[in-house]
Amino acid sequence: MPMDAGEIEKLIKDVLPDAEIVIKDLAGDGDHYAAHVISAKFKGKTRVQQHRLVFDALQGRMGDALHALALTTAIPED
Repeated sequence: MPMDAGEIEKLIKDVLPDAEIVIKDLAGDGDHYAAHVISAKFKGKTRVQQHRLVFDALQGRMGDALHALALTTAIPED
């Protein structure tokens, strides 16, 4: 069963409440998304650690309810 973009955003916000999140459904099928996540919690973390925070927030739904997520992360500009 496909995931709704709102559900993806909620799961990420639960772990990164300060996050600014933009999610796009790439194929219109609820299975292939792109997400851009900006959070101060990424400061001092490598890109891999940043992505791991986001993927961990999805609680194992990657590869199941969510087939693909093209992810970019960033730290807010001061």
